[in-house]
Amino acid sequence: MKKKKVLFSWSGGKDSTLCLHLILKQNKFEVCYLLTSINGNNKRVSLHGIQQSLIEAQANSIGIPLKIIYVYEGNNIEYEQQMEKTLLELKAEGIDTVIFGDIFLEDLRKYREDNLAKINMQAVFPLWKMNTKVLVDQFIDLGYKTITCCVNDAYLTNAHVGKLIDKIFISELPSDVDPCGENGEFHTYCFEGELFKKPILIDIKETIYKELDKKFQTPDKNRKVTKGFWYSEINLKTK
Repeated sequence: MKKKKVLFSWSGGKDSTLCLHLILKQNKFEVCYLLTSINGNNKRVSLHGIQQSLIEAQANSIGIPLKIIYVYEGNNIEYEQQMEKTLLELKAEGIDTVIFGDIFLEDLRKYREDNLAKINMQAVFPLWKMNTKVLVDQFIDLGYKTITCCVNDAYLTNAHVGKLIDKIFISELPSDVDPCGENGEFHTYCFEGELFKKPILIDIKETIYKELDKKFQTPDKNRKVTKGFWYSEINLKTK
């Protein structure tokens, strides 16, 4: 039976990694490309600051080609325009489905589905509504290694960034932090495990704090206010 061609939305973190692992194990889809959006000004993933070179290293180790969408202005209009342009190019290759590792953010799912529907494409969410504690335990039990690259200061501190995600780390998280960081409490970078033909050798450099613009410092659903984010500067290790 011929496999369905799909595009995989890739962030470089644990949820993306576990989702891709499970999809490839199903053997139903041909994952033609990994898709990542990058800030074209600083060549980093906008959401969590990981360098483009680190995402490229993951794709090379996994063995799936990487497609990059560059955004420069950092607004939704530009992002949606560039995303649509790239998706239409890939649709011409026979790809009409995008796989996402989102778990339970309803508004994000609707946003993705609505934008894809405009160009007659569809979304698949293999991890949808699954228990996040079960998912992170499965990720760890499979032998994957990932570190926190960005944490939200409303929920975590600089002591939580640049740390290996293991069962001790998860057990010591505050009670209001999702085990997968699904509400944006923390983001991760995965560098070793079954998907990767060889581990990605990394150096963890300094910890950096970036304050959020005052106009965005508003209470969330838990009445907590994010004032900024702690980032771990991660580089590829040079021999």
